Parts: sequence; structure tokens; C-alpha cells
Amino acid sequence: MLVAIFFAIILFITIIQASIPFLLKKTIAFGVTIPEGHSGDKNLANYKKIYSSIIVILGLVGLLIFTLRGLNEHLGEEQIGVMGLIIQLVLLISSMVLYLYFHIQTTKRKREMKWGENLKMVRVADLTRQSNDEMLPSIIFALPVVVTIGLIAYTAIHYPAMPDQIPTHWGPSGQPDAFTEKSPFSVIALLLILLVTQGMMVAFNVFTKKSGVKLNAARRNSSRIQQMSFRKYTSWFMFLTSLLMTILIGFLQLTTIHGDIGGPFLMLAAPLGFLVILLLATAIYAFKVGQGGSRIQPEIEEEAITGVTDSDDDVYWKAGVFYVNKNDPSIFVEKRFGIGWTMNFGNPIGYLIIFVPVLIIIAISFSL
Repeated sequence: MLVAIFFAIILFITIIQASIPFLLKKTIAFGVTIPEGHSGDKNLANYKKIYSSIIVILGLVGLLIFTLRGLNEHLGEEQIGVMGLIIQLVLLISSMVLYLYFHIQTTKRKREMKWGENLKMVRVADLTRQSNDEMLPSIIFALPVVVTIGLIAYTAIHYPAMPDQIPTHWGPSGQPDAFTEKSPFSVIALLLILLVTQGMMVAFNVFTKKSGVKLNAARRNSSRIQQMSFRKYTSWFMFLTSLLMTILIGFLQLTTIHGDIGGPFLMLAAPLGFLVILLLATAIYAFKVGQGGSRIQPEIEEEAITGVTDSDDDVYWKAGVFYVNKNDPSIFVEKRFGIGWTMNFGNPIGYLIIFVPVLIIIAISFSL
């Protein structure tokens, strides 16, 4: 079972990483702004193909090695797990190195070909986004928080009857394999981590709603539809993630209080179901929506406005990955390579939303 789980994860990472260059906006390539009319450049197309081909080859080699080694009956679960994590890490590091190489090559080609020098740079923002925004209201994200608070209260009521050893980790079989001494803190530690994570989701939804909507200067109407769809599906994806986490951790908490609810089968099926649903949702989100809604096909016909291009923000994107702009009030902005959002490192509020909760989670984990 463990081999199958890691096989699925490695395959998933390979497919997603290899597909990323083709899931982005046409006006973005390896973190570099590409003016309208130059997105079909043959060199850029070759960069994308080479990147994806290398990732696919590395992924297939990794899968072959993992399968052959993983089916070795002399390997224990711990060794299989370590090998699976190493292969995942190699894939991710390789994709980062390849990205940086092609980011440099794309930047160089843009500079040599003088793309955009004869075009008027325009920054177009959608000022009607509040009335057209279909993102879920933040109150919806607060519902899982209420459930978690209820579970904390339920745990407190049943504290005297709880076992002396509290599970802190569950193995591939779904059974707990690490424990800590029972205390008022340890019995709710997992729920506290969940609560902090849910708070991050609420904050992320709130500030994503407030982030600026930058439209394609040459295709304003179609890009507006894509942007609104991207925000809507992002909101739903975040809520689904929060809901799945609440269900899984809530289930694990109830098993700690009442024993193996549903028996070994359900203990195995619950985390496996969580993983399967989350991977499928991520794949649907990536391939149906694309970055910035690039894969959404608006049901309108719009001819591109000639002579204009988007304002070049490359100066604010360090290596095309880290966005640092103190003049931009947005706390979260769309990624330039990858699917989803990233933080504006020039806005200090982002550090409070991301790093403070992470530090709290780490502190809780090390306190057990």
C-alpha cells in the first residue's frame, strides 16, 4: 500500500511539474513578461518543451527506481518512505534548477530581441471586481473553525476517559505509531494546529479578495472573465482543502477519544480518501482553470488591441518567483510560475499571515 501511495504522489508531481509551462498565461514564460504578439516565439516554445521533457524523463526514471526498490521485500516501511521522499525532493529541486536556467534564457532573449520597445505599456485594473467577484464569502471559511472549536470543547468533556498515551502520528496503515503523554495541551494539540491552519485560510481568502485584478491590456474583456473565474475556483479549492483537513483531523481526534471508530479499514480509508480527493481536486483546478484562468475559454470574440502591452513588472519579480513591491497594496498576487498565489514580500502584513502561523504550528509540534 505504501509503495502505491508514493508511486501516485511521484507520478502526480511529475505530471504537474511537466505541465506548468503550458498552464500559464501566454504573456508569461518562465517568470518573464512576454509582450502580446511574441508569445508564439519558437525559442520560447522549445524552452517549454525541453523543460517538460526533462521533467518527464526524470519522473519516469524515479518511478522505475522506486518501483523496483519498493517492491523489494527486504525494505521496511521507513526505508520505502525515505526513498519516496528523496525522489520527490530530487524532482522538485530539478524543476527549480531547470526553471532558473530557462528564466535566464528567456530574459536574455527578451532583451536581445528588444520585445516591447515599440509598444505602449499600459496597466489595466478592474475597478468593478467587487460587484463581479464570485469568490466564496469569508464567513463560509469560518464554518470549519466553528467545528474545530466544538471538537476542542468535546475533547475537554471527555478528557478524563481518554487514554494515557495520545497519538501524535499515524503510519501508512492508518494506525498510530507515535505517542505522547496525556495532558490538557497534548489532547488538543492536533486541533490547535488545525485551528491555526483554518485561520490562515480565512485570512488568505479575505486578502485575496482585496488583491488587485490586473487585466491583459490587449484583451481586456476576455482577461476579466478569466480573472474572475480564476478567483472563484481558487476560493472553492481553498475551501475544499480546509473542509477535507477538518474532516480528516476531526476523525482522528474522535478515534483518540473513542478508540478505532469503524475499525482498521476506516482508519486506512480516511487518510487515503483525503489524499485521493485532494490530488484529484488539485489536478482539476490546474488543468481546468490554469494560472490566472488561462485555460478558461470566454464565450466572447475579442480582437487584440494592437500597439499596446501589459506594464512590465519584471523588476519586482526576483528570479521571476519572489514578488517584492512596497508600492503595491496587494498582499497576495498571482504566481508567475506555478498554479495559485504567492505573497508580496514587500508588504509586511503578508509575513504576519504566513510566517507567524507557521511558527506557531512548529512550536506546537515541538512541544509534544
